[in-house]
Parts: sequence; C-alpha cells; structure tokens
Amino acid sequence: MGCVALLQPAANAAEAGFRQMTVATNNPGDKPAHFVLYYPTPDAARVIPMGPFPQTVAINGAPTSTVKGLIVISHGTASTELGFATLAQALAHNGYLVASVEHVGDTWQDQSMRATPGRYFTERPRQVSRVIDTLLADPQWRARIANSAEGRPLIGALGHSAGGYTVLALAGGKPVLSRLRTHCQTEAQLDPILCKLSSAIGDASVQAGVAADGQEEPVQADTRVRAVMALAPMGVAFSASSLASITVPVAIYAGEKDSFLVPRFHALWVMQNMRGTNTMLQVVPNAGHYAFMNTPTMDLPSTDGSVAADPEGFDRAVFLDRLAQESVAFFDKNLR
Repeated sequence: MGCVALLQPAANAAEAGFRQMTVATNNPGDKPAHFVLYYPTPDAARVIPMGPFPQTVAINGAPTSTVKGLIVISHGTASTELGFATLAQALAHNGYLVASVEHVGDTWQDQSMRATPGRYFTERPRQVSRVIDTLLADPQWRARIANSAEGRPLIGALGHSAGGYTVLALAGGKPVLSRLRTHCQTEAQLDPILCKLSSAIGDASVQAGVAADGQEEPVQADTRVRAVMALAPMGVAFSASSLASITVPVAIYAGEKDSFLVPRFHALWVMQNMRGTNTMLQVVPNAGHYAFMNTPTMDLPSTDGSVAADPEGFDRAVFLDRLAQESVAFFDKNLR
C-alpha cells in the first residue's frame, strides 16, 4: 500500500517526455546504438514530426521524481523504435519510464544481422539487456525506478513480431534453429512470408557458434524482466521445453488475419507450450500483422504489404487505444 502512495504523483503526470540515449558498452565490437525514452512529465507536449511516426511529446521535458517501473519495447525486423507511439505514450502518461530499443543490424536502414541467424537470435535479447544495463547504471534514471519488496527494480518488456520473440527470449524462451528450418521445409506454403524471410536458416548449420541440430541456441534470459507482452510474436523457433519453463506473467496477442506470422504456428504454438498460470492469449478479430504499430503517415512497404494497410473494416486507432489501456493494466497488475 505504501508503494502505491509513493507512486501516485508519477501516475498522475499528464504528458509524455521524450529524449534519446546511447547504449553504454565496454565491448569494442559492439556497434553504437540508441534508444528513445518516454516518461511522465508535467511539461506541455506537442506534435513532433519524426518521419512516418509523429510523436505527441515534450522533448527533453522534466521527468517526475518517481516512476512505477521501466518498460522496454522491442520492435520487429527491419522496423524502428518510433513505431509504437500510442503504447509508449500511454505507459508514460500512466507513470512508466519506457525505453524503446533500436535493434542495430535489424532496422529499416540496416538488416545486416539477418545474415547470421545464430547471432540474430542471441543478439536481439542481448541488445535489450544492454539498454536495461544503461538505465540502471544512470543515477538520474535508476533513482526514479520503483523497486519490488525485495529491492529489485520493477521491469517489464513489450515486443512486436521479432520483438515478440525477443521479449519471450528475455523471459527464458530458447530457439532451436533446426526447428525453424524443419518448419519451413514442411509448412512454407502455409507460412510463406516468414519462411521466405528465413531462407538463410538453411545455411545455419555451417555457421560458427550455431548450436547443433536439435540443440537450443545459447540465448541469455534476463531475470530482471518480471512481466512480458508479446504482440504477434515470432514463436515457431522456440523449443517447447523452454516455453514451459517460463514463469513470469505473459500476455500474448495475435492478429486473426496475420499472414506474416500465421498465428497457428507462432502465437498459438507459444501459448500451447506455456505452463505458467499467469499466461493469456488474445486473438484480435480482423487484425493484420501491423495492427500493433501506429499507422505510418506514408506508405511503408514490407514483405507483407504496406505497414499502413489493415483488413477492411479494422480500425487500428481504436484498437491501439484499447491495447494501450490493456498494457497499462497488465503491467500495473504484474509489476507491483
């Protein structure tokens, strides 16, 4: 009860602040990476054009003295950290510090990481952990993040598509590359877009550092992450046993008409193998793959058509407003 009272000022903040940070690294081999922060602020927000995803934020606004917790957002393949404005801003309005991660090597500008599948699957969750490291090492932000009764910072994760894979990996899911290869050998006609994108997996067995057939990749979970929302996740690569081992609360969402990551092979596979009692799946009627992102202000092509396109009759803005409130409720329930 005392924790709720302490966090009340942050929860009542009216606007979302916005600033960019650089990932701290001690490894000379790591490429420079950035992430953006959304956070509660009393300062006035305005619409800021940022390419196809305008933001309604207070640039460099003054942060409130406390936040409910830290939520990290992981974007999909060849995407951007700016594409989840509605969700990030709603979480900030409701008292959270939100770090939206730029996945170096898997952005709209640079997809070089796809060439090495073993590294792709291990590096994505590692990049999120590096963002968490950076914020917890920054005295300004670490002092603001609420702690659990055990003194641990309250941290959740939300991811879309490949980002859905990423946050499930942070929770303990581990991929098996030979499972993905076998899936695409037998189900390519029913899951064509993912399998076309994953064609490099066929050469994975000869790559240095890739696990042998049937073996899990050495992906490092992050025990600091206490709750996960996976939106249209890439799930077919996970081993059933690693999914069954996940114990943190998980909310899985899938678009009924998602043709990029067909739910029966991905979101439903994940849900079928989860053993945690605090796990839920919601299949969103009439939604496509990109329903979970803000609609871009221009036509953005992808391997699954335009990012701006929705099935006829689907209102993405209305859905995102609902999803934003559900995300606040999910993290409020599972992080305190």
